Amino acid sequence: MGNSNIKPTEGELEILQVLWQKGNCTVREVHEDLNKKDAGYTTTLKLMQIMHEKGLVDRDTSAKTHIYRALINQEKTQQQLVNKMIDNVFNGSAARLVMQALGNKTASQEEIDLIKEYLEKLENK
Repeated sequence: MGNSNIKPTEGELEILQVLWQKGNCTVREVHEDLNKKDAGYTTTLKLMQIMHEKGLVDRDTSAKTHIYRALINQEKTQQQLVNKMIDNVFNGSAARLVMQALGNKTASQEEIDLIKEYLEKLENK
């Protein structure tokens, strides 16, 4: 399955975030990291089984406890989702997305410096 066809749901993205951050994990480790009070362990298990069927994660069944790992790339997934959001929500305007994001969340000085540095690189191309 190519990355261009992958459209993780919100719940799947939460699980992928754990796998991207921690690497290989059991269902219990993912479930505990998500700290879901409204969802049981079996819900996390079922969602990860569906993700395996969809090709989002791989499952190592060689041991009693199955180990899962993300099969899709974090950066490519983020890029695909942001591009979709820019097209569908901001009429293709990346500037409107950035202004909305910065207007909704307070950026740290470090983040502002990184944004300035990135903009300078774009201007100097």
